[in-house]
Amino acid sequence: MSRKEKQPADLLALWKTSAEDALRWKNGTDIRSLNLNSAPGYLGTKEQGEAALAMYEPELAELQEKLFAQGKTGASRAVLLVVQGLDTAGKGGIVRHVIGMVDPQGIKLSSFGKPSKEESEHHYLWRIENALPKPGYIGVFDRSHYEQVLVVRTDELEDEKTWRAHYGEINEFEKNVTAQGIKIVKVALIVSKDEQKKRLKARLDHPNKFWKYNPNDLNTRAKFAEYLDAYQEMLDETNTDYAPWYLIPADKKWYARLAVTQLLLDALRNMDLEWPAATFDVEEQKKLVDES
Repeated sequence: MSRKEKQPADLLALWKTSAEDALRWKNGTDIRSLNLNSAPGYLGTKEQGEAALAMYEPELAELQEKLFAQGKTGASRAVLLVVQGLDTAGKGGIVRHVIGMVDPQGIKLSSFGKPSKEESEHHYLWRIENALPKPGYIGVFDRSHYEQVLVVRTDELEDEKTWRAHYGEINEFEKNVTAQGIKIVKVALIVSKDEQKKRLKARLDHPNKFWKYNPNDLNTRAKFAEYLDAYQEMLDETNTDYAPWYLIPADKKWYARLAVTQLLLDALRNMDLEWPAATFDVEEQKKLVDES
C-alpha cells in the first residue's frame, strides 16, 4: 500500500454511497447498459477492497453469533441470503469468502440444482420452504426458487403462461417468509460475456479447476442473451419493498464479495441485535461455580 493510499482505519469509509443505495435494483433499468466491470458506490482499489473485507470479519461474526444466540433463547428472527448468478459469476466465492467469515454452526447452506425425483413430485416451492433457515440462522441459497423463471424459461421446460405465473407466486411466498421474521437479502451476480469466457478458459488451464468445468456450460453460454432477458424480467417483476433485489456487477470478484458482505452486514445491523439476557441469577451461579 503506497503512502497515497488510504490507511486501514479509513478503508471502511471508501463507500461514497451505501451498498444498499448503489446496488438496489431500479425497475426498468436496462441490464445491458450496466458496466459489469465497475464497483458502484466504492472508491477503493482492489487491494483496499480486499483489506476492507478482512476488516468486516469481527463485526460480521459477532452479529451472526448474536442472531444465533437469540434463536437459541426463543427469538424468531433469521436471515436468508439468496445468491443468483450467471455461470462463473462467483456464487461459490461468495459462500467461501463471505459466509466463511462466520461460525458454520449458525449457517444453513442449500444448493438448488435439477430437482430430484421426490422434489419433482411437489410444487417447486416445496423444496425451497423446507430449506428456509430456522430462527437464529443465516440461510444461504446457492441458486434458488428463481431457477423457475430463469432456467425453466430459457430452456423452455414450461410454457410461457405457466412460468410467468411464478412471479406472483414467488412474491407472495417471500411476503409470507418475511412475515415469519426472516430477513431476505437477494443478490444477482451478473458477469459480462467476455469475462465469462476468461473464467471458463481458466478452468481448462489449471488441473485443480477441471472439476469446475462442465462441457454443458457452453450450451448455457450460447443462450447468454436469453439469460439476460430472463434476469431483466425477473428483477423487474420480483423486486419488492419487503424483498428487494441488489444487482452486483461481478467482473471484479473482490468487489462482488465486498458488496455482498456489506449488504449482509447492513441487514444484520438493522436488526438491532443484542445478547440475550441471562435467565438465571448470575451472581448465584458464579458462587456455585466457585464452590464446585
